Amino acid sequence: MRLRCTVADAAAVAATLRARVPAGASVSAEVREIVERVRAGGDAAVLEYERRFGGAEGAEAGGGPGAGASGSGGGAFAPSGAAGPFRIPPDRLRAALDGLDPSVRAGLEMAIANVSAVAAAGLDRESLVVLEQGQTVRLREVPVARAAVYAPGGRAPYPSSVVMGAVTARAAGVDEVVVAAPPHPVIHAAAALCEADEVYAFGGAQAIAALALGTESVPRVDLIVGPGNLYAQEAKRQVSGLVGIDGFAGPSDLCLILSAGADPEWAALDLAAQAEHGPDSLVVAVSDDPALLADDMPAVVHAADLDAALAFAEALAPEHLQLMGPAAEALAPRVRRAGCLFVGAHSGTAFGDYVAGSNHTLPTEGAARFASGLSPRHFRRRMAEVRVPAAAAAALAPAGAAVARAEGFEAHARSMEARIGENPAP
Repeated sequence: MRLRCTVADAAAVAATLRARVPAGASVSAEVREIVERVRAGGDAAVLEYERRFGGAEGAEAGGGPGAGASGSGGGAFAPSGAAGPFRIPPDRLRAALDGLDPSVRAGLEMAIANVSAVAAAGLDRESLVVLEQGQTVRLREVPVARAAVYAPGGRAPYPSSVVMGAVTARAAGVDEVVVAAPPHPVIHAAAALCEADEVYAFGGAQAIAALALGTESVPRVDLIVGPGNLYAQEAKRQVSGLVGIDGFAGPSDLCLILSAGADPEWAALDLAAQAEHGPDSLVVAVSDDPALLADDMPAVVHAADLDAALAFAEALAPEHLQLMGPAAEALAPRVRRAGCLFVGAHSGTAFGDYVAGSNHTLPTEGAARFASGLSPRHFRRRMAEVRVPAAAAAALAPAGAAVARAEGFEAHARSMEARIGENPAP
């Protein structure tokens, strides 16, 4: 697909390209049934769905929600005492780690170290505000107590998703980090490397429901993060009032802006790499030089100039934005709408998927207009600690009481005025 754009029509061209990605089918009714059956039946309902759908991601692989190849095969759901039928015992995690290919282990260890360093840098600090009347408000960062990292499984296991979620949760100070994924040895090994507190072998909407609601053997969590198929994402949406979620993850996308000096072969490889995430992935190259837009690129946009190229990218708000060529790289300070920005010929987006240190759980489908990639902030909440000394209470009460009475809340007003009594305002 070849398109042309100027600054004036960049938004329209971006909308045309987005429209090429088919809207996901609605699975809300099917997921609602799964969630309600898990709510009522607990472990037994989850186990029934695991047996029906194979305990893995990718409905297209087995014909139903949460279906697909399970990876490790039989025996994954044998009851294990008080731990329940889904939790992977520590000795199996250690065995998976011991059996991991050394090169894969080295790659995961590098990813863990780099993601941990970047996550630690993203932690907010507490701040204390002293206000004019004498009261103080301390803004405290408090981690959630228990968070679940969901990793999909359908076409292949995704240990990198375990790393991105579990390492970031640990850096945020989460007390208990849980990993849930269809069973596979490399997932178990990654969870062991990340020192997950619990690992559960289940997938699909039933896994999300179990984590959000709790069952006899699965204590409920406070937050669920991670990618997944349409059923898992719809389940996250439906339980989002009960637990926190990171967002709704759609198909992956990459916009690559090229200028003179960029290598079209490298660009084509980077586009192909992101297209590996699935047939619905949106990958597009944009340049003011048509010679850089190769025929083997899935979609290309010939921009009138680099200002138009940037305007197109901003309208698209891609999950990944990559800049190649000196003039394109100079646009970096002006970028405001991208899940993650990759600058320079050697900064292939694939590095960000694994070992660069940035998080690969990113806003999709244009959500980079308002959402951020996974960070410690997703696992922490801001809590205000208010201290109002007697003199400050006396100074604040008349103003507060007047507003309360205007809203019809007499008890609010009297509650504040009661503090004046022995402490009249100066």
